[in-house]
Amino acid sequence: MKDFNNRTPDWVKNAVFYQIFPDRFAWSSRVNKPGLFEKWDSLPTVHGYKGGDLMGVYEKLDYLEDLGINAIYFNPIFQSASNHRYHAHDYYAVDPLLGGNQAFQTLLKEAHQRGIRIVLDGVFNHASRGFFPFHHILESGPDSPYLNWFHIHDFPLNAYQGKPNYECWWNLPALPKFNTENPIVRRYIMDIARYWIEQGIDGWRLDVPFEIRTPGFWEEFREVVKTANPETYIVGEVPTEAQEWLNSGDKFDAVMNYQLTHAAVGFFGGDSFDRELAKGMMGLEEPRTLSAEAFARRTSDLLQIYPKEFAYAQLNLLDSHDMPRFLSLMKGDADRLKLAYIFLLTYPGAPCVYYGDEVGLDGGKDPLCRKSFPWREEEWNLRLRDAIKEAVTIRHAIPALRTGSYEPIYAREGVLAFLRRDELDSVLVVLNNTNAPQKLSLPTGSVYEEGAELQDQLSDSHFLVQQQQIPDLTIPAMSAMILV
Repeated sequence: MKDFNNRTPDWVKNAVFYQIFPDRFAWSSRVNKPGLFEKWDSLPTVHGYKGGDLMGVYEKLDYLEDLGINAIYFNPIFQSASNHRYHAHDYYAVDPLLGGNQAFQTLLKEAHQRGIRIVLDGVFNHASRGFFPFHHILESGPDSPYLNWFHIHDFPLNAYQGKPNYECWWNLPALPKFNTENPIVRRYIMDIARYWIEQGIDGWRLDVPFEIRTPGFWEEFREVVKTANPETYIVGEVPTEAQEWLNSGDKFDAVMNYQLTHAAVGFFGGDSFDRELAKGMMGLEEPRTLSAEAFARRTSDLLQIYPKEFAYAQLNLLDSHDMPRFLSLMKGDADRLKLAYIFLLTYPGAPCVYYGDEVGLDGGKDPLCRKSFPWREEEWNLRLRDAIKEAVTIRHAIPALRTGSYEPIYAREGVLAFLRRDELDSVLVVLNNTNAPQKLSLPTGSVYEEGAELQDQLSDSHFLVQQQQIPDLTIPAMSAMILV
């Protein structure tokens, strides 16, 4: 057994991620622009470009550091002819619109000096019509030496008109699917994976990895990148339960935890979340309300279905570039978003903030979930940002909130309470997901000594443990307590 199997990087369990869609986060004048872009604050369009770049991210590292971010997950950055860059032209070249390889190295070096890790998006199931081997086939036809890099059924290729006569992702002709049965293609992909690890990145987020079913492919991928750096994070975009990808310990370290996302929408949305907007999001066919009891069960189950080492490395998110923003799913109710982030930041796994969530950026389905970041502070929900920043700070300060046990002890009528415990601390998190104050006697069992005083980290409130409970605890509407 390889010594990097059945274990995940320790840094991930202590990370707070921030997902950045590069074209929409920040614009820098240090990057030469070839022409005009859409207005930064106009609504995004499917094909339009706003002009965000990597030097813009570099210039905003103070902002991210102040928020408490210590890891960034980037949507694709390689040269492409799409604003989302899931149509790669050159896997070795950072897109010139983003500042090219030099801008990336400048950002990477500065991020690492600040203790911020960088994870890139790896799109290895499909390439683009502009990818040089596919373009070679377009020009040379059946005589191209690259013919077996893809699944070509007929000539001439219907790359721009008619039904595609080659295999492509979701039958989109712009996304020709790699032939990963071809050992030369596999070596090419593995070389890319190794190259960027050697350049200093800290991990790969893998796009639609479930589409690649070539036996041994992902086991080989793990061996290649973990040999280059055993601390590399490998996280797959798998919206379903992911036992197939995690429980053997020889493929991924984690998945994007959309199963947790679904549960969070159902619980924090109560009876009032936008069901039409939620329908179909990342595999959620029929959105439904979850009671506190059901949410407690589901969040516990999601930690049981994987080995603990992998369960505690999950990339936990409320929304992403592929789904409506959580705030819009909550019909604009920022208190529900705030409460959901406090939960995410006190739950096992690596929490991930989607850029702009912290200031109240909203957005429906693609492309509206990919709006530009509003850098005018007067447009920010400062109360929301302060609350998320405070929860991030508390998570960093208390190890039990990162790697301790997760033990729901109370789930009733919209109130959820759970313990996070390690050998040093016992932290009690209480969430009131209702629109009215809730008064209850909260059982603590034998966790605390008689007369122990618990201080809320989010307010000046403190409570005494009496007869293995906190009697007459009142928690305000739509609020949380983190009791230490």
